[in-house]
Amino acid sequence: MAIIGKIRDKGWLVLVVVGLALVAFILGDYWRNDQGNVEEKYGIGTIYGEKVDPVGFEDAVRIAEENSVRAAQQQQQQTGRPVEPQPVDRNSVWKSYVDKLLLEQEFEALGIEVSAAEFDAYLYGTDGFEVMPELKQSFTDSSGFNLSLLQSRIQEMEGSEDAAERQNWEDTKEYYTIKRKQEKYYAILNSGFYVSNLEAKHEFVGKNEKKSVSYVAKRYREIKDGDIDVSDAKLKAYFEEHKSEAKYANKTGSREVHFFDITVDPSKADSTKFNREMDSLKTLFAATTNDSLFVMQNSDQAMYNSRFSYRVEGDEKAQQGLTYPRNLDTTMQNAQVGDVVGPYLEAGVTKLAKVVSVKDKLLSVRHILISAQREDEAAVAKAKKTTDSLMTLINSDNFESFVPTFSTDPGSNQKGGKYENFVDGEMVPEFSKFAMEEPIGKVGYVQTDFGFHIMEVLDRKDGFVPNLAIIQKTLKASIETSMSKQDKAYDILYLLAEKLEKEVDPVAKVAMFDSVASQNGFFARPINIQDNSPAMYGFTSKFAEEEILELAFSSDAQEGDLVGSPIKDKNKHVIAILSSIREEGVTRFEDVKQAVKKDYIQEKKAARFLAQMNGKGIDQVEGGTVQKAEVSFGNAQIDGAGFEPEVLGAIFSGLKDGEHSQPIIGNTGVFIVRVDKTIKAKDVTDYSEEKAKLLTALKASAQNDAKRALTKQADVIDNRRLYSKGIRR
Repeated sequence: MAIIGKIRDKGWLVLVVVGLALVAFILGDYWRNDQGNVEEKYGIGTIYGEKVDPVGFEDAVRIAEENSVRAAQQQQQQTGRPVEPQPVDRNSVWKSYVDKLLLEQEFEALGIEVSAAEFDAYLYGTDGFEVMPELKQSFTDSSGFNLSLLQSRIQEMEGSEDAAERQNWEDTKEYYTIKRKQEKYYAILNSGFYVSNLEAKHEFVGKNEKKSVSYVAKRYREIKDGDIDVSDAKLKAYFEEHKSEAKYANKTGSREVHFFDITVDPSKADSTKFNREMDSLKTLFAATTNDSLFVMQNSDQAMYNSRFSYRVEGDEKAQQGLTYPRNLDTTMQNAQVGDVVGPYLEAGVTKLAKVVSVKDKLLSVRHILISAQREDEAAVAKAKKTTDSLMTLINSDNFESFVPTFSTDPGSNQKGGKYENFVDGEMVPEFSKFAMEEPIGKVGYVQTDFGFHIMEVLDRKDGFVPNLAIIQKTLKASIETSMSKQDKAYDILYLLAEKLEKEVDPVAKVAMFDSVASQNGFFARPINIQDNSPAMYGFTSKFAEEEILELAFSSDAQEGDLVGSPIKDKNKHVIAILSSIREEGVTRFEDVKQAVKKDYIQEKKAARFLAQMNGKGIDQVEGGTVQKAEVSFGNAQIDGAGFEPEVLGAIFSGLKDGEHSQPIIGNTGVFIVRVDKTIKAKDVTDYSEEKAKLLTALKASAQNDAKRALTKQADVIDNRRLYSKGIRR
């Protein structure tokens, strides 16, 4: 609908994934000269070793922001309620922009083009093409899709004297051209998929042949990890023997940072003082005769509107931010105008709510919206003509039948045009006035900023929806408490610096860092930051993230480096150490020590169980309990055992009914299994259903698989964070 909103309502459509890189001369010159004559290797990122155009990316961000604003405006027009634009996720824009650049190279390499004739057929739904759903829905009249309406709109845009309007058409044309190229590209990929009869047969047999089995298991958990003799020498020997295994491969370059944080929470004294202040504020709030001024002077969020209607949390009619907690509903319903309810806690904020007025009538209407923004005189005249014509036809009996064809309000179309149980002030003034004052059953119309509303009043009933003045305060740590926590952070950092200075081995430094954190009641946790895409999670401020990036990626960064001072992360002080620098393709013992230790201990436990179980039957394993299960080759989950592919493989490797396996080393223990009964799959010769399902699954994942493969092949580097920080140019 956003696409059609552009064509019909003259909005400026952009799909981020195909955003156009409109290079501005001044901005382009800035990007070229901002860093002087220093040659940049990465810029904001690279694809196939070539730098990504920063102007094109910023333009894509701008377009996404404009699109978000227009989407909010469209929603506001449809609902008559204020709607804030959704913030744009720059990371999502980056991914879409990179996908666009990768696919453009594919189009060029494969010679994928869209001719003028093909474009027209694609857009208008001719020569074998279906009319696209969004076009069919938007350019319709009483007889269905109207091709003439679409053609007329396009001709209007192409021939407009307004340059922006002509550009709108070029943008729309670009969007559908790239959309068609993508369809052709993925059609080429899908045509390469093939499922053989043998694959289909294996799929059928794997799902339908079942075996009833009995098994006994000795679980690794039966032996404590501490009972296994582990030393660095033994682990290093194990690592040398197994380091070529794929599970230990270091597939990407990365940096690991260990960190812990000291939270600045309010003290008990802070809480006591805050509660006294809120009680005092409640008394003053109840006594004031100027609620607006009082809120502006005393609330952390200075917002007041006497028309704001508040509903209980969970009410389907509630607007975001205009609710009160469900446990206060009875108190609120019994409150009188002038009463102050609270203090109460909501979403981490303490609030006082004063009842300014009460809306005691719940209104229900149904309407048909004929869209026309008030400032568009031509649209208003056209909409007025349509409205006048409809008014001669519509009555209470046939009202609902006109809604699907003529109303442009998706918020009510699926409900026969109805808006129920709203109150005065929740809709635009003209709409509310009609609902409040006209007789029940009256059919008429009003004009608002959004167009003409043909309305019928359905009901007015008693209700209670308060208008509230809200004061909100957040309990925060006092300056004294904050300084005390800051001093503690510095004390721990000084202690760490003193201890680490005596250590040379980076591994020992990290171990000491973790130990000191633990001794002081904190838990040091790792964060792995990829070289090619240095994204981070767990911090609440950009400043903290950038300080961690500086620690990890500065040109002279070394393993064992400690932050120079605690990093302020809103209400936390973060202390961190660079624990590891991992190069792509290089596997070091220090980087995989914990994984090696886990595998070594499991191997030793398995060896003990093998010694106990070798040569034993399923009923002869000491301490073992025989369990039953029914399994198929298509599902590696075994009742009572979990995910055990090695065990499943042994069951279907040729064991006959009544035979038991040798001990099998599994994920959770060592198993001996016996096949009790085989339930063969029925004999069939037609595996077309399995073939179709496998082929559908392959095609369904083709698009995402292709994008992942292209990203890997292009060695895409996202350098935005490091570039903006000046760490890696």
